[in-house]
Amino acid sequence: MSDVGPTRSFTIVPVGDFSLTESALFGFGQRMDAGKAQYDGVMRLAFCLDDYSGQVGVELRQDDTGVHGVVHGSGDLEAIQRQVARVLSLDQDARSFADVGRRDPVIGALQAAAPGLRPPLFYSPYEATVWSVLSARRPGTQMATVRAALSEAHGATFDLAGQRLAALPTPSQLLAIEDFPGIDADRLSRMHGVAQAALDGLLDVDRLQGLDTETAMAEVQRIKGIGPFYATLIVIRATGRTDSLAANEPRLRALVRDLYQLPHDPTEAELETIAEPWRPWRTWTTVLIRAAGPRVLSGHSSS
Repeated sequence: MSDVGPTRSFTIVPVGDFSLTESALFGFGQRMDAGKAQYDGVMRLAFCLDDYSGQVGVELRQDDTGVHGVVHGSGDLEAIQRQVARVLSLDQDARSFADVGRRDPVIGALQAAAPGLRPPLFYSPYEATVWSVLSARRPGTQMATVRAALSEAHGATFDLAGQRLAALPTPSQLLAIEDFPGIDADRLSRMHGVAQAALDGLLDVDRLQGLDTETAMAEVQRIKGIGPFYATLIVIRATGRTDSLAANEPRLRALVRDLYQLPHDPTEAELETIAEPWRPWRTWTTVLIRAAGPRVLSGHSSS
């Protein structure tokens, strides 16, 4: 399916600092090449709706009055706006995030290097889980290409400000796929398991948000192919939790070692002590460390 028909619009007014540029250039999972892209002032999103009824494409632009979205595709406009706000962490009052930088000068320097950075999230727990199964033990860039081809062939494609972008198949569409180049039979079977779990309500974002982190992680690990690492990715980076600390993440510990000039990588217990001043924004702070830490350590700041 390709995008046709009229467009609709909405505006989100951020509460606290927010930079659409930082979000657009933040490369991860569903936006693997974003960090290398030339930003033209438009952030383009294409995703399955939270209720799995279809897909939409959204063009986002920011000016002094807010973040303005142009929606391509059908679906409840208020629900689409809420989903976009969650994906960009614009559903949060971020004014107190600046206090973390005042309590911890290292974090203050990172905030100055990446002003207005908020954690961009996966479009939904469903899409995060599909990505987890698709990319497991395979090069991320390679599987991002496979996902794009899968989305073009079986999802929905939108023309967003002069660029084509495809949205992932809905769970029902994914279940109808019998084979696809670059996806072996076992991997596709696990993706079908994700689709069925989504239709069964296991990956409903409101449901997962209502559970404590440990329970939510245990729930998503009921899906074949999802272990603790990917459960953390799904629960923390797809539902919008602001204060979860991924203390067992090696890359984070290495950056903390260098930023805080420690003689060794901090243990999980040491990291938890260092992170105490980051409450109630430990998730946001760890994302900031991963995004802006290399800039600060290399002497580069945000443009």
